[in-house]
Amino acid sequence: MRFRTKILQSGKTATGIEVPPTVVAGLGSNKRPAVKVFIKGYMYRSTIATMDGKFMVGVSAKVREEAGVTGGDTVDVDIELDTEKREVAVPLDLAKALKRDASARKAFDGLSNSRKQRLTLPIENAKTDATRQRNVEKALKILRDGTA
Repeated sequence: MRFRTKILQSGKTATGIEVPPTVVAGLGSNKRPAVKVFIKGYMYRSTIATMDGKFMVGVSAKVREEAGVTGGDTVDVDIELDTEKREVAVPLDLAKALKRDASARKAFDGLSNSRKQRLTLPIENAKTDATRQRNVEKALKILRDGTA
């Protein structure tokens, strides 16, 4: 489904697009449907969320850069249901640590993909080996404590 919209920006970094209710209804779901979003030929996977009574999809800094858009731009958006299984890539360091810790592994496996990403992204994005290792240890502690 295609629609034209403005990339909304709140503050310095929070950006998103409002998805018309007719588009959400056309997708056949009103409850946080997983979608593929296409902006200027760039595709990314996301979820439609409700914010202040409006259907919204986030547009991250990476997506803006890859699609060549900024907050305030008016763009054509194509959106479709994403029925492919979603998997979170587990960094090798974390995968090895989880292999050694069965309770942390069980906790990790029980998490939603978004919660898994909250643990894996800081590890993937670490600039140094020391930071990466600290982030692995932090993830393991969160999993062991049950606070993920």
